[in-house]
Formats: sequence, structure tokens, C-alpha cells
Amino acid sequence: MVRSGTLILNVAARLLLPLQLMFSLFLLLRGHDEPGGGVIAGLVAAGAFALYLFAYGRRALEAMLKVSPRDLIGVGLLLGVASTLPAWWHGQPFLTAQWWTIPLIEVEASTPLVFDIGVYLVVLGSVLTAIVALVETDDDA
Repeated sequence: MVRSGTLILNVAARLLLPLQLMFSLFLLLRGHDEPGGGVIAGLVAAGAFALYLFAYGRRALEAMLKVSPRDLIGVGLLLGVASTLPAWWHGQPFLTAQWWTIPLIEVEASTPLVFDIGVYLVVLGSVLTAIVALVETDDDA
């Protein structure tokens, strides 16, 4: 449902959403060597979805996400815990970084990246859960 009288907000939300999500991915991937990481990237992504929510409503956001924000929290926590296991398998201390090279695409993957993605999902899911809970449910009527 597009609300009348909010043309500027609707256009801005559609244009800014992809840009904010790309910037959040940039911050997520940059966070290993320079400022950034899962927390700030998750906040930027949550801001993008919040703008979309304010422009188009809760139902439009749920249709676009196709997953509950609470599920994002669970997957993020699972990834965070899973990132600790490879160090134990190699007999190293808890949260010791492990690095792998993926030969087909020649990219290095690491447990810190998996942990950051988990933090990203937890922050995104937590903020979206809070914002969606605070939004008026006038579009339910």
C-alpha cells in the first residue's frame, strides 16, 4: 500500500535502499583491517530497511524481506558460535582466527568474517524487531 502525500519519501526510499545496503556491505567487508565491521554495517542496513518501512509500511517490508527479523537474530547467533569451532578442531585456543582460500574464485575466507556476518545479522534483526514493534499498526485495519 502506497500512502498518499509521501511521494518524496517513497522515491527516496526506493533510491536509497540499494545504496545503503551496498554501503553496509562495504563497511562489513572493510571491518577487518580498518574501521567498520558487523555492528556499524548492521546499523546502516537497519536504517535502510527502516526508511523503507516508514515509506511503505510494515506489510511491504515483510513482503520484501521474506524472513522474520527474529530469524535473522537466530542465524546470526548460530554463525557467531560456528565461527569458534574451526579453532577447536585444529587444537587452538577459543576464537583463534582461521583462514581458507577458496580455489574456484580465489578468495580468502576467514572465521573473523563469519563472526562479523553473524554480528551483522544479529544487529540487523534486533534493530528491525524493535522498529517494527514500535511502528503503528494502522495498516492492519
